[in-house]
Amino acid sequence: MIDFARVQKELQECSREKDSSGIRVSPKSDNLARLTGIIPGPLGTPYEGGSFEIDITLPDGYPFEPPKMKFVTKYNVGVIDGAIMTVLKILGLPWKKTAYEEHPNISSQSGAICLDILKDQWSPALTLKTALLSVQALLSAPEPDDPQDAVVAQQYLREYQTFIGTARYWTESFAKASSLGVEEKVQRLVEMGFPDGLVRSTLEAVGGDENLALEKLLSS
Repeated sequence: MIDFARVQKELQECSREKDSSGIRVSPKSDNLARLTGIIPGPLGTPYEGGSFEIDITLPDGYPFEPPKMKFVTKYNVGVIDGAIMTVLKILGLPWKKTAYEEHPNISSQSGAICLDILKDQWSPALTLKTALLSVQALLSAPEPDDPQDAVVAQQYLREYQTFIGTARYWTESFAKASSLGVEEKVQRLVEMGFPDGLVRSTLEAVGGDENLALEKLLSS
């Protein structure tokens, strides 16, 4: 059975240290078994400046069993306009119908993460925060020899500059929560009947993702 007292303690720890670590974890609803994590893209990588959403599901055996984590941040070519597609072609960058972040250890189809501590190397001494920090570290140091996405791993090994360009482009286009437009997001959500203060705190908790903020507001 999930140790919910420990989960509450971990959430409080993440909340206290969010400004220094950049790691955020919040419940999706009153059910503490379903959480949302936010990690910032590491400095000096093509993911720098991005804000990446992680879906977290706690198994019944947590903390003796590892949390299940997968990337939620993704891009969908169906919503990319013709101008951006033209830029992609000019730059010679590949694209996929629907995909998650460009990384050898992240599935471009499901967002699944290939990381040892989320599998057989998990220990009850680890926490949600340390797991998310490990995911962040994986963005800094991909392991193409143990890939989750073989196609991206081959690109990383054989066409490194193309890999870097593609990862940077998608981060710039779809993972950056720009400070511009925050007030517009607040206004739209307030117009739906939610209190201004609650809207702002919810947007901050989810890294500026308006859709996720709306989901949390509706479930609160």
